[in-house]
Amino acid sequence: MTKTVKVENDVEEPTTPGGNEKSYHELIANINPIATPLASRKLSKKLYKCVKKAAKVKQIRRGVKEVQKFINKGEKGIVVLAGDTLPIDVYCHLPVLCEDKSLPYAYIPSKVDLGASAGSKRPTCVILIKPHEEYQEAYDECFQEVTGLPKPY
Repeated sequence: MTKTVKVENDVEEPTTPGGNEKSYHELIANINPIATPLASRKLSKKLYKCVKKAAKVKQIRRGVKEVQKFINKGEKGIVVLAGDTLPIDVYCHLPVLCEDKSLPYAYIPSKVDLGASAGSKRPTCVILIKPHEEYQEAYDECFQEVTGLPKPY
């Protein structure tokens, strides 16, 4: 048996956060058929930033069970759902619940990005952003835009 020595190349790869990021259009190709209303690229970025700010001051609810529990308790906020969650049965009841409680909700294309913006290494399929005075401007802006999205019929 011969030993092989690994020689590293002097070529530096560009370092981007997340490494192999996909574009918005590539992410949209993988969304579920029920993902309506889908946030635009601009609104998605605003929602990610708002989630990041809310996570910093611990004003988010993460995961289907926790979000459902607090929606039923009457907590207010913006519900952000990941459009690429499979199977759909995991969270397909949440939009109906949001409409019953008159909470604004929107789908974003990636659960991996949603989890990362919440400060977690794990993908997250749903997050409830609660209002707070530290990021009130960003919250109000997202609230207005999400409320303005057309609801599915």
